[in-house]
Amino acid sequence: MKTYEVVGIGNAVVDVITHADDTFLDHMGIEKGIMQLVDQARSEKLFGAMNDRLQTPGGAVANTVAGVGSLGLQTAFIGRVRDDALGKFYASAMTDNGIDFVNPPVVEGEMPTSRCMIFVTPDGERSLNTYLGISTGLTSADVPISVSGNARIMLLEGYLFDHDAGKTAFREAARATKAGNGIAGIAISDPFCVERHRADFLSLIEHDLDYVIGNEHEIKSLFQTDLETALAKTAEICPLVVCTRSGDGVSVLSKGERVDVPVQEIIPVDATGAGDQFAAGFLYGLATGRKLEICARMGNLCAAEVISHVGPRPQIDMKDVFVKEGLV
Repeated sequence: MKTYEVVGIGNAVVDVITHADDTFLDHMGIEKGIMQLVDQARSEKLFGAMNDRLQTPGGAVANTVAGVGSLGLQTAFIGRVRDDALGKFYASAMTDNGIDFVNPPVVEGEMPTSRCMIFVTPDGERSLNTYLGISTGLTSADVPISVSGNARIMLLEGYLFDHDAGKTAFREAARATKAGNGIAGIAISDPFCVERHRADFLSLIEHDLDYVIGNEHEIKSLFQTDLETALAKTAEICPLVVCTRSGDGVSVLSKGERVDVPVQEIIPVDATGAGDQFAAGFLYGLATGRKLEICARMGNLCAAEVISHVGPRPQIDMKDVFVKEGLV
């Protein structure tokens, strides 16, 4: 039976990118420089108004899985798409990148494939309009135990925890992975996810997960306190806590020990995907048996690479970078 180094469960979102000027944004009622959720009708209107579209497979955990896969490890992604043009594109693009895309496109009776319509203005600002679509309907039926039970590392996307069926699917997937001697964890995704479901989030972390990855705002939101207290409290209920702190580096807490790893500050071209690729580098290190400091340094290098260009996935061979830095 096939085994995987890293399996991710998350939103399967097609990023659709085009260029536009401020006049177009005003005409279409698009708020500049932010991400806003839109309904199906609005998404179809915006999608139809886009010229010269560039389409790429996206979603936070999907980007992480792609980053791990680009480093040479066997990966799989679990997420829902419709059998429409965007869904077929997504499934094909993930497979072409060497990722096992576990779920075949759904044929009928469902919402369209999720998409994020991104309008880039001449000043470099990105205005995101996200239609969540079919991906939010993930249930346990979408998570084959033949995949979750054969993952060395399972990564869950916090955004999907917004739905009761997603909560159940996460618990079952985590338990299947752990029963197969793997480890399971979550990328918190957004402080607002925690705000909406704090008790359930903390219960999942304490009883079913082996690691948590989040930025300082997400970690603080778990216990509604300052960062140092939140880190300590999270470490009391979870074996491994990884906190990214932008220019202040990364803090890793595990089994009573703490490692703080600095970052080299650079001016980002596009910050999209920084957290996703940090997670990719860190999990690669974890999967290949590196010390936690090395895992964090790998994550920092992956994040630095992705913010040096437009797009949420690496454009160079990060393993070569690891070699140059003496990490492998």
